[in-house]
Amino acid sequence: MTDPGKPLLFKRSHFTTRLPVDCVYSPSHFWAREIDGTWRIGFTKFATRMLGDMVDHDFETKPGTAIAPGQILGWVEGFKAISDVYGFCVGEFVRVNPDLAANIALITKKPYADGWLYEARGSLDDKCVDVHGYAAILNQTIDKMLEQQQAGKGTDIE
Repeated sequence: MTDPGKPLLFKRSHFTTRLPVDCVYSPSHFWAREIDGTWRIGFTKFATRMLGDMVDHDFETKPGTAIAPGQILGWVEGFKAISDVYGFCVGEFVRVNPDLAANIALITKKPYADGWLYEARGSLDDKCVDVHGYAAILNQTIDKMLEQQQAGKGTDIE
């Protein structure tokens, strides 16, 4: 059993992270943590690694808007790639992290703390998993990346 205060150490290939055990995770590499009835949602360290240093972001979704899992709420641009930001629950969009406007690097530097993306209220997507389920997703994802690397397709996790 995992100690609720101690993060789960995940290490594979050239990637190491500490996954907070008080979060739930999506297969698309988002995390969510409940704080006073609201879900705070952000990118996992793995997602930020794939995106690179953050450059810009925008959310088209306004506070009070109804949202659904998989719905595009906004986007984040990293040095390596641009990614849509998706809904994580059925419910209501609450707000964007106000600190990102002044310091977008928080997404990369503190992904499980100050670098959260948005808050929402509602029921989480049924595809969400606990920390151990997410570690299994990471293993599968890295396996695919390593297979592509070996096949000469150039994808890497360094």
